Amino acid sequence: MRNSSTIYTYWIPVIFLAGILFSCVNDLDTIQKITYDPKAPSETSTNLEVLYTDSGYTRIKIFAKIAETYTSPEHVTKFKDGVQVEFFSEKGEIISKLTALYGEVNFKSGLITVRDSVILRNLKKKQTLETEQLFYNQTNDTIFTPNYVICKREGKGVIGRGHGLKTTPFFNYAEILAPEGKVDFSDD
Repeated sequence: MRNSSTIYTYWIPVIFLAGILFSCVNDLDTIQKITYDPKAPSETSTNLEVLYTDSGYTRIKIFAKIAETYTSPEHVTKFKDGVQVEFFSEKGEIISKLTALYGEVNFKSGLITVRDSVILRNLKKKQTLETEQLFYNQTNDTIFTPNYVICKREGKGVIGRGHGLKTTPFFNYAEILAPEGKVDFSDD
């Protein structure tokens, strides 16, 4: 006959280990509740490059180092570490470039918002628009801002400044809503 203390010494650790092994269940709902952050992006991308096309031709190209896409409460993509947008002609030429330190695309409204050190350049006319916030409405293909703007042209310096501006993505003309001083957008 075995000693009863030997039986307890052997079976107690086995029962204890079996209890631990069978009691550990990874409940995915519980884990998600613990780790879920409603403010976290649904998707994060690095070195993002997005092409918007029309009839097979590239119209807009967006570059961003970091892009975070959120699907709730609205479907938006945020570019927090800089963004560059290139606008193409029907012939596939880059006509203008838009750069900023922050950008956001709202997929429901079709509005692209950029802010912080915003620069829009028309490469052919060598014109530059500088402001702190700019909106591009994809629906009606217009760019606008209520903010202070400075427009420059290579070789001419400042050609216009004021508050508020409407233009096209190509920045081939501009309307300053509340100009300050002389505005000269002539081609000569």
